[in-house]
Amino acid sequence: MSTHARTSADPVTSLPVVDLSQWDPAVPDSERSVAFLDGLRDATHRIGFFYLVGHGIPDDRIAELMDVSRRFFALPEADKLAIENLRSPHFRGYTRVGGERTQGRTDWREQIDIGPERPAVPAGPGVPDFEVLEGPNQWPAALPELQQVMERWDATLADLGRTLLAAWAVSLGQPADVFDAAFADRPSTLIKIVRYPARPEPEAKQGVGAHKDGGVLTLLLVEPGKGGLQVEHDGGWIDAPPVPGAFVVNIGELLEVATGGYLKATVHRVESPPVGSDRISVPYFFNPALAARIPLLTLPPELAAEAAGVTADPDNPIFDTYGANALKSRLRAHPDVAAIHHADLVAAQAH
Repeated sequence: MSTHARTSADPVTSLPVVDLSQWDPAVPDSERSVAFLDGLRDATHRIGFFYLVGHGIPDDRIAELMDVSRRFFALPEADKLAIENLRSPHFRGYTRVGGERTQGRTDWREQIDIGPERPAVPAGPGVPDFEVLEGPNQWPAALPELQQVMERWDATLADLGRTLLAAWAVSLGQPADVFDAAFADRPSTLIKIVRYPARPEPEAKQGVGAHKDGGVLTLLLVEPGKGGLQVEHDGGWIDAPPVPGAFVVNIGELLEVATGGYLKATVHRVESPPVGSDRISVPYFFNPALAARIPLLTLPPELAAEAAGVTADPDNPIFDTYGANALKSRLRAHPDVAAIHHADLVAAQAH
């Protein structure tokens, strides 16, 4: 499958496809590598989203992930609520349907949030507020294999994320390792296992509301045959149904910041599935250490001329450290967890 850059005048009715198997970092100026880099850069400059194929992740690893995800949501309610995120000051664990918000509106999904397995950071003088996001996960006693499966998935996708970031760097005229320092120590990855249940008409269709991702890079795996994801483009919405064996990839606001707006963090949403069905998706958010600052790149003149600047939104300020952005997002999305564990931080952000 080849990748071709398109002009800005081309109408966009579906997400572009980028084939990672074309990329050979040892020969970055080969015809195949150049075609890959052009397609990667173009997709995220114009749209901010693409399908990634040729990634090399085995089918059995993907099947294992989907199987354990289905089995988690099939657990009795009591087993899921035993690890409810209300118990976690680190925003980890299970969120019941209706327990998360986007833009102040209720999302219609249940999920489990899993981050790096680390000890909590004690509060104290000089400790940034965002360090509350570090801490242990909550794992369901009724499904002990979930932890092993998710730790394998984390390691697999972290490698894929590093490969993509190095390719982006080269495509933008930068050293391949320009992003490495931000991810070298204690990267703040996040996995969500999400189930979207159906909502009968005429209820609102918001599975998750329109938003941008606040980090660096998202790798999304969706259950085959299950649509619902929509990507905003030129004032309309592009449907992004799953492509067999492909990830849906999008950039977050910090890559927009790093490139002065040349790469585009794009608004997207998920509509609830039709009555009689549901939808499993597993987004993987590849983000740097909480205290890391993403490097600000000096782009080649021909790319810098097309950088539109970072989107200015007074209701959604972008901070210079990843942790500050992540904490802002968590406090807004989970006000019940915030009220229980972090009333002081909620009050501070309100002023």
